[in-house]
Amino acid sequence: MNMSRYRATFAVVSALAALSLLSPSSAQQQQQTSPASQQTPAVPQPQAVPAQTASPVQAPSPSAVTPGGSDATATSADAGSKFLRSTTVALRELSPWSMFLSADIVVKAVMVGLAFASLVTWTIFIAKMIELSLIQRKLRGALRKIGDARSLAEAQFALGAKENVLSALLAAAMREARLSAGISSDSGIKERAASSFGEIVRAEARRVRLGMGLLATIGATSPFVGLFGTVWGIMNSFIGISKSQTTNLAVVAPGIAEALLATAIGLVAAIPAVIIYNHFARITKGYLELVSRASGAAGRLLSRDLDRTHGSAHSRAAE
Repeated sequence: MNMSRYRATFAVVSALAALSLLSPSSAQQQQQTSPASQQTPAVPQPQAVPAQTASPVQAPSPSAVTPGGSDATATSADAGSKFLRSTTVALRELSPWSMFLSADIVVKAVMVGLAFASLVTWTIFIAKMIELSLIQRKLRGALRKIGDARSLAEAQFALGAKENVLSALLAAAMREARLSAGISSDSGIKERAASSFGEIVRAEARRVRLGMGLLATIGATSPFVGLFGTVWGIMNSFIGISKSQTTNLAVVAPGIAEALLATAIGLVAAIPAVIIYNHFARITKGYLELVSRASGAAGRLLSRDLDRTHGSAHSRAAE
């Protein structure tokens, strides 16, 4: 009986010892298998939802998804309007008047000088057009009046007290005939009268060309004056770049625009001056041809008077 109890007790102790020896290895195996179990988690099975309790899924509203959506839209709209306003201000600042006000003092002086030259050009144009139209009409009328005259006295009587180049030519012819009284050489009288006529014609040509030299000067020099303003404006632009140490277009553009404005004003002053000068050159040439006709008419009247005088003297001598 005691022997059987002892055997049972020994078997229990042996079993416990074996379990204690096997427990560390099983713990290590559990630690090795735990990461794998963590890496592959179990996929939960979806639970069936009763049809009576299922509620339809509603799409989230834009305001719910982005709580600040309306604020962002308003901010973008404000930014766009500010950009448009800034662009409008920039365009206004590039107007000719604003560019003139913001230009350098030398560029301003160039622009003012060119604008004054353009004003002088149009003033000369208006004044010369009126003057040439009047004197051409008067000279043509005077030539028609003396067309049937037979002597210098008759021609002067037909013209009356009107003062024009034809009246001056007739007066010079009569003065030469009076001063040469008693001289039988008609060729000498005619030569001296022709010299007087030439002086009158040259004086009339100088008078009618008055102002055309100024037009030629404006037309020839205005582009170069505008180019000087352009070069000066570009130099100031690059000086501003070197001082600000930036290559931003906003720094360079105003100076270049001012420089180009000076060039544009120079061309505005030069082109009309050249066109008006060429126009007046043609009109003046036509007027001087009328003056030459008047000089020839005065010379013919003087020749008739001389021939008539010598003819009457020969007839008296024959009697």
